[in-house]
Amino acid sequence: MDWSGASPQMRQQRLEDLSDSRMADTFFSLHVDGLEEPIYISEVVEKATNPTFRFFDISPSGPGVTRADAITVKVWANSKQSQGWQHLIEWFVHFRALEFVGKTLGHLKNPLPHNCILFHMTDGIYTSFTDLPTQAKFASILAPPKVPADGRILKTSSYDALMRLSTLDDCIQDALTTRDRLAEDIETVLEKHNEAMSTVEHVPEARDRLRMVEAAVVAERRRVEAVRKRRKELEAAILYRKERMEAGRQLQQQMEEQLDKLREDYVGRQLAVAKTEEDIAGQRRRVCEDLLRIFPMEPVTGKALLFSIRGLALPNGDFEDGDEAVISAALGHVALVVTLLSAYLGVLLPYPINVVGSTSTIDDPLAMNTAGQKTPSTFPLFMKGVVRFRFEYGVFLLNKDIEALSHSLGLVPLDLRHTLPNLKYLLYVATAGKGELPARKAGGVKGLLRRDGALSRAGSFDSNATRSSADLTDVRGRLQELVKKSEACMPQPKVSKLRDV
Repeated sequence: MDWSGASPQMRQQRLEDLSDSRMADTFFSLHVDGLEEPIYISEVVEKATNPTFRFFDISPSGPGVTRADAITVKVWANSKQSQGWQHLIEWFVHFRALEFVGKTLGHLKNPLPHNCILFHMTDGIYTSFTDLPTQAKFASILAPPKVPADGRILKTSSYDALMRLSTLDDCIQDALTTRDRLAEDIETVLEKHNEAMSTVEHVPEARDRLRMVEAAVVAERRRVEAVRKRRKELEAAILYRKERMEAGRQLQQQMEEQLDKLREDYVGRQLAVAKTEEDIAGQRRRVCEDLLRIFPMEPVTGKALLFSIRGLALPNGDFEDGDEAVISAALGHVALVVTLLSAYLGVLLPYPINVVGSTSTIDDPLAMNTAGQKTPSTFPLFMKGVVRFRFEYGVFLLNKDIEALSHSLGLVPLDLRHTLPNLKYLLYVATAGKGELPARKAGGVKGLLRRDGALSRAGSFDSNATRSSADLTDVRGRLQELVKKSEACMPQPKVSKLRDV
């Protein structure tokens, strides 16, 4: 080919030109003998070699067209090479000369001739495969005249039969004339008595209308009775509402009279609530101050962020080089302080603590093993005789309790492993505030440490007496005795060391 070495764009352009030269825009028109204008003009199918037109209906053209057995099809085409629309095909089609192809073209095996036109009727597809004249096809379709089998000539009707047929025709014509005359007479009588007939015909209609009116009257009476009953109910409801509204106005008037007094009481209660909250905050400051004095937390010299509680050093997560007895006793003090702070600050600990001195434990309500089964939820806060990871997990839960207490005061610990630094910072923030610390009220620990004992209080008025917060010597001695009892659970060498501290 001359364009075998051309670029892909040139090949594509030449291929499109070749394809366009073989395609054309097409439409057709249908004509019937006796009519100058076409009975149908199809839509234009653009750029197609085998155009397919949409279905149409010629029933609006009337019976003169729909009953015709022949039609003329004219096909018009327009392409790039032509100067305009050209008359391509004119085909006179007699429908009786068409041949059935099938329901679809899928089973057609033989090729169709050039410029073949297919008619897609309601029952299938038809076309003509030959170019024979229509008369020649009809001659082959019509049956030949019938010849008797014996070759004899058949006789026609006799004279008598023809006369009887003529007489019968006259009788039929007389009967038709008589029928027409009787019909005219009946019409005349009906027109004469039209008014009376109309009145008789309207009687059933009037009766039906009367029944409908009577039924409507009965229904309307029922509706009126229902409306009256509804009106009485509404009147009673309105009267009841008026009474209730009057009672409400009276009550509103009484409440307005009492409103000023209630406002004064409300202001007084607000002041009392504010004073109570202030007293609670002051008592919490005082209690936290007492805890700091009872359980002093001091930094260990020469070691950063290492603190001791009551002289017992507690490492921050690294327990390898520490003394087991000292660490257990320090954790017991921390557990006691955390338990007391949860009560004083009104914070529920997520992990409850069982304070038993140096053998304290902590519970984890959500403890589960890898199989999804519950495991023993109590973890030790001492190192002797327990699995190491359970002890470390217990210390972790204790630190989580300290974190929960810190969150209640708006604090966020920087490192969860720093037990004593976090606890000391928590107590430092809890004791911060303006003004002097309030005095302790009689009762509680001081009431238990009275000389007469807890059960020998003279009366309830004694609990209202106040003392100075500096009078803590008896309380400190009592708590020291409790600490000594907790140290009794340790081995003897460790106890002597704790006593020296």
